[in-house]
Amino acid sequence: MKPSSVTQPHVAIVGAGFGGLRAARALANAPVRVTLIDRRNYHLFQPLLYQVASAGLAPEEIAYPVRGILRQQKNLTFVQADVQRIDLEGRYLFTTAGPIPYDYLILAVGSVTNTFGLSSIAQHAFGLKDIDEALAIRNHVLSRFELATQQTDPDVQRAMLTFVVVGGGPTGVECAGALAELIRLVLRKDYPNLNLSRARVILLEATDRLLSHLPPNLGQAAQEALRQKGVEVWLKAQVRDYDGQCVNLADGRTLPTQTLIWAAGVQAADLVQNLPAALGTQKRVRVLPTLQLPGYPRVFVIGDAAYLEDENGHPLPMVAPVAMQQGEHAARNILRALQGQPLQVFRYRDWGSMATIGRNQAVAALFGLHLKGWVAWLIWLFVHLMQLVGFRNRLVVLINWAWEYFRYERAARLIYPLPPAHRNAPLPAAQPGETSPMASLTTCRPN
Repeated sequence: MKPSSVTQPHVAIVGAGFGGLRAARALANAPVRVTLIDRRNYHLFQPLLYQVASAGLAPEEIAYPVRGILRQQKNLTFVQADVQRIDLEGRYLFTTAGPIPYDYLILAVGSVTNTFGLSSIAQHAFGLKDIDEALAIRNHVLSRFELATQQTDPDVQRAMLTFVVVGGGPTGVECAGALAELIRLVLRKDYPNLNLSRARVILLEATDRLLSHLPPNLGQAAQEALRQKGVEVWLKAQVRDYDGQCVNLADGRTLPTQTLIWAAGVQAADLVQNLPAALGTQKRVRVLPTLQLPGYPRVFVIGDAAYLEDENGHPLPMVAPVAMQQGEHAARNILRALQGQPLQVFRYRDWGSMATIGRNQAVAALFGLHLKGWVAWLIWLFVHLMQLVGFRNRLVVLINWAWEYFRYERAARLIYPLPPAHRNAPLPAAQPGETSPMASLTTCRPN
């Protein structure tokens, strides 16, 4: 794709997530050249990633090729590459595809899993930030059931069938609810000879409530909905470490499990943490109200990587609506700068928040209303369906959701081979005449 004029200002956008994509689209008819850079060739709808992990959706149903999304945008070039370093003075990006100069830069690099310095979590737990992690969780969960059918030791079998999710935010709540429904509604039929009274889904939250970004009554409603679906919610349960077999809590309790899904927090991506700017909470870069990097007026930081407070002094949440609004705002400010006009301050328009707890259950705070149950669930379905990129994806997801709702099935219960070095890879089954490798595993005892 060739630019119309090499003399046009060049805007580089790093990251094809919600913010980066909105910024690129906002510059579609502008007199600029745009280069969009991402290490992946697709845009991922992360809010539904937990459904890939729980065998509800396939990866291609929540992702869409970047080139397909922006193929009609004549002033844009897409480059699949990793950005390794930024030369702010010389205005260069150093990438795995070579150096890329820019006149204006939008950093929409998103966030990564934050394990709060717990090395054992980084080594043994599963994150849930990308497709490969979601598929690893799906493989692992389904493999625990396959291996449990070969296990005669009830204690080891319980550890195999205990699934611990850490983090009482939307990702943790939704993941725990989806896993509980997978076990109760689907796998119960797939494994009729397996004693599923030994299967547990446990949600650990370090504070005294779930969904702290929502009003307390909605957090309580979510907790009750999880309980009805068979999820055990442990509040004030702070994880100290995990060795792949045993979770140790800060209060001395232990929990035998071979599965720990870490949804307890995120932090800004590494690329922005080394910028010459102060960092806020979660290692986010403190930006000016115009979204500019202090001292570098041609650089804008948006989305999860940016720290900006609202009028009440609270940091803006790390959610997709913030990133999308900031992406469009950064693009408008670049155009204003090119026209010699003063830049505008960013104001976040908060339409509300929601979270689903599975079939017929959700909570939502929208336009001052507190909604829960079936009505909130229908709203959640509609909003997430409409935000998916591509008509085909919307149609396929709608069909899968309808099939699951009426048939109590999950469409993607396949165990894909993973590289042997992948962490938490399922242990091999015993060959005829051999003792199962699970029989020799050391398990911790709950207390």
